[in-house]
Amino acid sequence: MDWNHYRFRSLWTLPAPAPVVHRALERIEDYPLWWPQVREVTRLDDTSGTARIRSLLPYDLFLTLRQGRRDPAAGVLEVVLSGDLEGWARWTVTGRATGGCLVRYDQEVNVRKPLMRRLALPGRPLFRLNHALMMRSARRGLAAHLEAV
Repeated sequence: MDWNHYRFRSLWTLPAPAPVVHRALERIEDYPLWWPQVREVTRLDDTSGTARIRSLLPYDLFLTLRQGRRDPAAGVLEVVLSGDLEGWARWTVTGRATGGCLVRYDQEVNVRKPLMRRLALPGRPLFRLNHALMMRSARRGLAAHLEAV
């Protein structure tokens, strides 16, 4: 087992229509407005940007994001990640027959940050918990953001 390899999945239901949620997720520069752990995002051009992320653990992750798959009809937004994490992340937003939408977040990454690599074995449960708390905060923040706009 590679202790520095992670796969994550989060599933959320939101009351907003899928196209509205998809548009909000496309605007990476707005993530710090609703996702507290995304501290900074800087667009480099139409298809890439940088981000600084800090959750409960006392370290920052610095990432470069490059557009991967972008398919509004299928509700898919995917980015390729490099920097402290290397891999990809994908949002998939689908409408629900009962209203609102289902948001699925998938991420597969290899840790490159030296401190996290050194702490891979003892820190793994804490890193996974940290990610779960970050995603819970993201769901709450996005829901509130969508209500406000």
